[in-house]
Order: sequence, then structure tokens, then C-alpha cells
Amino acid sequence: MTRDEYADMLIAKEADESRDAYPSVDPDTQADIVKKYRALHERVRNEGYYQCHYSAYAKELGRYLALGATSMTALYHGWYMTSAVFLGLFWHQIMFTAHDAGHGAITHHFETDSLIALFIADFCCGLSMGWWKSSHNVHHLITNDTEGDPDIQNVPIFANCPSFFKSIKSTYYEGFVQVWDKAADIIIPYQKYTYYPIMALARFNLYLLSWLHVISNRSGALRQGKAWWIRPTEVVFMACYWFLFGYCLVWRTLDNWPLRVAYVLVSHLVTMPLHVQITLSHWGMPTSNIGETESFPQRQLRTTMDVDCPEWLDWIHGGLQFQAVHHLFPRVPRHNLRRLQVLVKEFCAETGIRYNIHGFVDGNKVVLNRLEEVAKQVETLVQCQNYMAETGESGLH
Repeated sequence: MTRDEYADMLIAKEADESRDAYPSVDPDTQADIVKKYRALHERVRNEGYYQCHYSAYAKELGRYLALGATSMTALYHGWYMTSAVFLGLFWHQIMFTAHDAGHGAITHHFETDSLIALFIADFCCGLSMGWWKSSHNVHHLITNDTEGDPDIQNVPIFANCPSFFKSIKSTYYEGFVQVWDKAADIIIPYQKYTYYPIMALARFNLYLLSWLHVISNRSGALRQGKAWWIRPTEVVFMACYWFLFGYCLVWRTLDNWPLRVAYVLVSHLVTMPLHVQITLSHWGMPTSNIGETESFPQRQLRTTMDVDCPEWLDWIHGGLQFQAVHHLFPRVPRHNLRRLQVLVKEFCAETGIRYNIHGFVDGNKVVLNRLEEVAKQVETLVQCQNYMAETGESGLH
């Protein structure tokens, strides 16, 4: 059995498990699910779930201002690590509203929501909202698709399914091949242990991806049409971020390198929970393709996990705890998702689609177990390859 055959066997096994756990993908069954989904959408629209309650954002704004002011006050008094912690908390919290605006879920007006998103992401956080939209919109359309969803294309650092053993050609990255090489054989077996350390440093990678996007042809293509102003605004806003944070705060205010490095590391490490929250909803879920006839709502619910938490903790998760609900209705304002969750659960009960929900700790266990499962598959593959090289025999038995 070759590497590709081994991967195909594992992929087929996961697909069979999904077929057993979810409604049949025969056209009639899926057509009925789509019909019920459209009826649910009409109910969501008619009952005002798309209406944004701006009073909720007034509370959000108060929290952001409090975190930012505390950080700057601590900085003024020389309490540098306290300042770094509260700056990280400010970044963590305010990006939830950037996510809302990026989906057009605040005012439902393209220019207004885009400007809100750009101000928060690019100016306040140094991250390209244009890159996020380019990647995230595709993620929503083909969630957990190994060839299309950039959110799970992380070889050789992470692999959440055996499909990557075959070296995947990414449709998002315009045919770039996610090559499975010796580095992947070495790194992936430890991914369960590297997951949290890498999430702690993930923000630095987002800076790189942001600038690569802004100078790319993908961003340049926006100069035609009503989004022409996005790219120049991003360049100006991200430059302002680095002037204010990089030069004014880190370079001018902090007077030695150990302090500068510590401030940057602490402020960025505090944002780690956001990166865990982002990956939590999908990395432990199926990636298999169980048929072209599978409907959009079933695919979204099959590949997405919600996080169960009490209502008083909603502000910590920022709406990311309702990812399954959000994936079905991405433009519903965040503060309506808890109420909408009730309707989605009813929809799942009516259609027989499993609604995946776990507590935050158990959700982390689901992701870690998935990473460990794939890691063991890689270890088996590598051991077999080594045995074949030593003995001259061939095949997995």
C-alpha cells in the first residue's frame, strides 16, 4: 500500500463515519433539508434577527475604551507589563467587532461596515481586513474542504486530516501545492504539543499575511468597482498602526531592548485565546467529502462545532461560540446569535442533522484528540517507510 493508498483508506473511513452519522445525501433528502433551511431563513428575516441592536455595541465600546485606557494609564505610570496585558486584552476583544463588520452584520451597508472593520483591524490591530475577507469568505463557502479552505491548509505545521498526506493542491492559493515532505513527517507527530505554543505566537504570522495580501494581485484587483478605496486605506491604516505601536510606543516610550521585547511578547501572548477560539470550531471536525449532493446547511453543521457557555460569558467568546449558527446565517448580528441558536437546534432536530456543541474545555479536547489521531497516522506511515527502506519490502500491511 502506497502513501496515497493509505491516505485514501483513512479518508474513506472518515467519509463512511459521516454518512452513518448524518442524513443521506440522496437528492430527495437533501432537497428537503434545503427547503426547511430556506423556510428557517424566512423566519429569521421576518422575526427581526437581522436587526442590529446598537445598544449592545455601546456596551462593547465601553469595554474597549476601558481596556485601552487602562493600558495607556499603566504605560504612563511605568507599569509596563500591566499595560501590555491590557493592550492584549483590548486587541482580543475589539477584533470580535471587526469580525462582525467584516460580515456586514452591523449596519448591513458595505461602505460603513467596511470602514468600521478597517479601522479596527488595520488601524487598531495592524491586521489586514482585506486579507481576512479574502480568506474568510472562502472558508464560509467550503468549510473544511482540504483543497479549498485556507483555514486548514497549514502543512507542514499542522494537519487535521490524512488528505494532506497526498500533497494537496490549493485552489485558494491558485494551485500552490501543500507538499507533504520530510519536514511534515518530523513536525506533525508533535502537533498536539505544539498547538498552544504556536497559537500563542500566531499574531506575528497574521502581520506577515496581512502585508503579503496588501501587496498581492488579489488585493490590487479591488481597484475596480466600489471597493477601489479598500487597498489604499489598508496601507495607510496599517502604516499608522506601526507608527503608533511600533515607533511611538515600543521604540520611543520603552528605553531598552529587554523591556521592548517583553512588552511585545506579553501583549501578543495575551491574544492567544482568540486564535484558539478561531481554530476550535473546525479543526476537530470532519473534512471528508460525502457527495456533491450534500446540501449547504448539512455541510456547515457537519464541519462546525459550537461552544457551550453561560450567557454571562458571551463577551469573552465574542460570538465565536456560536459558529455553527453563524455559518448558517453569517450576516445575523452577533448579539442575536444566542436567540437564533434555539431555532437552529429545532432545525437540526427536524432534519436529523447532528448539532455539535461542547464546553470550551471539551472542545479543546476534541481538537487535541484530532491532532493526536492524525499524528499517530503519520507515525505509522513513517515507521512503515523506514521498515521498507531497511528491509527492501514494500507496502503497509
